[in-house]
Amino acid sequence: MTELLTPMPVGRKPRRDDIFECRVTGLRRRGGASARWGEFDVELRSGVPGELLRCQVTKRRGGLVRARILELLEPSPRALAPACVHFADCGGCSFQDSAYDLQLEQLHARLVDLFRPLLAKHDFPVAAVLGGEALGSPLFGYRNKMDYTFGAKRWIEAELESEVGTEGRPRDFALGLHAPGRHDKVLDVTTCHISFESGRPILSAARELGLELGLAPWDLVGHTGLLRHLVLREGVRTGEVLVYLVTSSQEGVERIPEYAAQLVERCPQITTLVHGVRDAISSVAEGESDVVLHGQGHIREVLGGVTFEVSARSFFQTNTNAAEGLFKVVAEEACVTQDEVVFDLYCGAGSIALLVAGSAREVWGFERVEPAVEDARRNATAAGITNAHFVAGDVLETASAEGLAKLGAPDADVVIVDPPRAGLHPGVVAFLIERAQAGSGQRLVYVSCNPKAAATDLEALVAGGYRVLRARPVDLFPHTPHLECVFTCEYVGVPDAPASADAECAGPDSDPDTDKEPSDG
Repeated sequence: MTELLTPMPVGRKPRRDDIFECRVTGLRRRGGASARWGEFDVELRSGVPGELLRCQVTKRRGGLVRARILELLEPSPRALAPACVHFADCGGCSFQDSAYDLQLEQLHARLVDLFRPLLAKHDFPVAAVLGGEALGSPLFGYRNKMDYTFGAKRWIEAELESEVGTEGRPRDFALGLHAPGRHDKVLDVTTCHISFESGRPILSAARELGLELGLAPWDLVGHTGLLRHLVLREGVRTGEVLVYLVTSSQEGVERIPEYAAQLVERCPQITTLVHGVRDAISSVAEGESDVVLHGQGHIREVLGGVTFEVSARSFFQTNTNAAEGLFKVVAEEACVTQDEVVFDLYCGAGSIALLVAGSAREVWGFERVEPAVEDARRNATAAGITNAHFVAGDVLETASAEGLAKLGAPDADVVIVDPPRAGLHPGVVAFLIERAQAGSGQRLVYVSCNPKAAATDLEALVAGGYRVLRARPVDLFPHTPHLECVFTCEYVGVPDAPASADAECAGPDSDPDTDKEPSDG
């Protein structure tokens, strides 16, 4: 029972401006911190478990109270000073003020909470979260890709009253990240500690050039202006840098080649620069048409000994070092042998497929996005991998019995799925169960970037005859609430049937920390 530090209001529920004290109990799945005030859950923008805070209610809905912090009354022994000057306003790295081991404990606790209904029906081990040094990944500077937004309304971090802030920056031009909960305003980021280091001077130069040349930033409300997005990518293992500048076709677009040339001159580390034009209202960092203004239009990255070409629109893991650790876990769980066929659904540019190809007889990757399939085929050719095949189209058609017959492809022994954040389409879940009932793909490895969506998908797969054997979470993005998780499943036909002994060929080398109960931290 949480200690009641401030008596509840008499005869009513909490309301706006009520002041109370509470102790932070955990980190939230979507960022920020949680606490309790009597029977009410408290949601805070920030906080470290163990802190004692004086707070003020900003909103109440049902049993949830949202509050802002007025005063830190007692610090947590596991609190750290955040490294980033934008920490209070950005929200991107909302766990940065918590010790990293505490972050991992809390990520594990949230994962177990999410899967508690399924664990109650079908118990399976949830390993300790793998992250940081265990993955060979730094805790800062780990992102090889950053998507920045231009905006005509700058978020004023210190609520300055003058027309020009103390930094000398105008209020009507910003380049950075959206302020939390405000898609109409942009936080003018001077430096981002999780981005790759060589991209930071490019960010500054892009801002300076836009102001010097008088190019208008995009107005997110009025849908006017020129400069829209700046995407920076780095090949961590090659040092190559790609800049993807997305603009509208409005006034000033003819000056973009000049802008690009000056940006490359100021930042010689740029390997290639691509200009995309987008006039659609939706704020997506992707052009409707692209032109290469400098270099070849792509960079190279090396992952697991395989060299990949990464273009402006390619999907590629954004933490190179940690991705290698994640894919090692996937390979261990897939347990592929030289006589087995692997299907990789949602294969993207072929990262997983190409990394397991050396252990398999054949690998077949299925992906709806044609450019990604072209990237995968090109990457396979460049790597000299001849037993990997990539197919574009709807997986419900291309990987069906009829589709495989047309391709001359065999049935799968192992299926790997790496779906987008929304998870598997219900039709794909039904398809996997149907194929497993026919004897295809009875070993399933589900790679999740959104455990909430995975919980829904796995419930349906279990109901259809699969059994979850274990979960191995991986932290690709330190200081954020995001968590990847690899779930290993086997088709047993009857929901309550035991897993086979053969299914235990992989898993953590040792699992002393697989206790499924959340930590007290």
